[in-house]
Amino acid sequence: MDGEAIQQQAAARSEELPGAGLEHPFGPDWDVFKVRDRVFMLQTRVTGEPIVILKASPADGAVLREAYPEITPGYHMNKKHWITLNPGEKIDAQLVEDLVTESYLLVLEQNVPKARWPVDPSTFGKDTRT
Repeated sequence: MDGEAIQQQAAARSEELPGAGLEHPFGPDWDVFKVRDRVFMLQTRVTGEPIVILKASPADGAVLREAYPEITPGYHMNKKHWITLNPGEKIDAQLVEDLVTESYLLVLEQNVPKARWPVDPSTFGKDTRT
């Protein structure tokens, strides 16, 4: 997937997430996606190519970096808790959607009081119909 497609897929997924919004607090070169005032995704081209930066658990981040050469430590972020999606053939739309969703849920669970959650992370995305 090329960088433009990765950014488009990630932005489209974020639009589907309850309470998510786009801001530009660092200027027009940075798209900052937040849920309840907490960052869960950044997009930029300041590196010379389009990239997406997402939160990941340290264990998941390590596994992803090992499995995908296109996934590197978070650009200008804590390298233990953030990853960067770079253009490459191993990155596909489903992976992008899954990583955006996981980043969103991690930020909710770790940084937002439960009373302010726009969604229940334990049931989000699961069919709860009986």
